[in-house]
Amino acid sequence: MGKPEEDEFAEWRSRIDALDLQLIDLLNRRANCAIEIGRIKRRLRLAIYDPEREQVIVDMMLKVNCGPLDPTGVRRLFERIIDESRRIERLTAEKENK
Repeated sequence: MGKPEEDEFAEWRSRIDALDLQLIDLLNRRANCAIEIGRIKRRLRLAIYDPEREQVIVDMMLKVNCGPLDPTGVRRLFERIIDESRRIERLTAEKENK
């Protein structure tokens, strides 16, 4: 058996690994939702980029955040997630329009 600090370190890493597996599942589920929303937007002839909706999402996440992520970190993470959602919407539209 390792030293107590090494065991603790390994346990924290294991927790992070488990959370990362949950995160990738959630992010892919979110991406599937974005793809479907993109399809509906195309049928309704709406723009993929909706800055007002994006701001609502960021504001909501800032409001519910209880840390330790600071507001700047939350904003940056969700701006990136939203940016990737827009990208996947565009890529799906390009594939489906071929």
